[in-house]
Amino acid sequence: MSSQRLFAAVLPPGTAADELAGAVGPLHTLPGAVNLRWTARAGWHYTLAFLGNVDEELLPELYSRLERAAHRTEPFLLRIHGGGRFDGRALWAGAEGDLPTLRLLAQRAHAAARKAGIPMEEHRRHTPHLTLARSRLQTDLAPYTAALEGFDGMRWEARELSLVRSDLPVDGVPGEQPRYEVVRAWPLGR
Repeated sequence: MSSQRLFAAVLPPGTAADELAGAVGPLHTLPGAVNLRWTARAGWHYTLAFLGNVDEELLPELYSRLERAAHRTEPFLLRIHGGGRFDGRALWAGAEGDLPTLRLLAQRAHAAARKAGIPMEEHRRHTPHLTLARSRLQTDLAPYTAALEGFDGMRWEARELSLVRSDLPVDGVPGEQPRYEVVRAWPLGR
């Protein structure tokens, strides 16, 4: 049986990503930046629920349940804001705006996947983040988060829930990035 590696996400619009790209560009000149694996702009998203490898037979039920979750959640305002890090291994841009609704959508996406028969880890409190770079080794990311501290992007309305397929990079190929493709998207609200 074939499967797909999937996650549910909210994708920022192009204009918001343009603004973020302008703020991230100078980070590439900071000491140690060459040792980070920078996420390609096409990979910028707010993950709501990571589903892992999903058997294709579960997809129709998953689609139906995610559509319901999207319709039960009204569109909401967001902006890309500031930055942070997970340990010394991941640098990210944060979010500001209607975070309670973003977290509610994350809970609903997680529940939809579980009810569709996908084994899900226990849902933890959702920290909205858009991954900018990763490191294989512990790295001092403080200069990067400090540089992003004042970043406050434009406000935009999150209007859809996306189901995204992730194709992992080929091992041993320098510079190879995961590839992301929106499989389905559902408008928020009725």
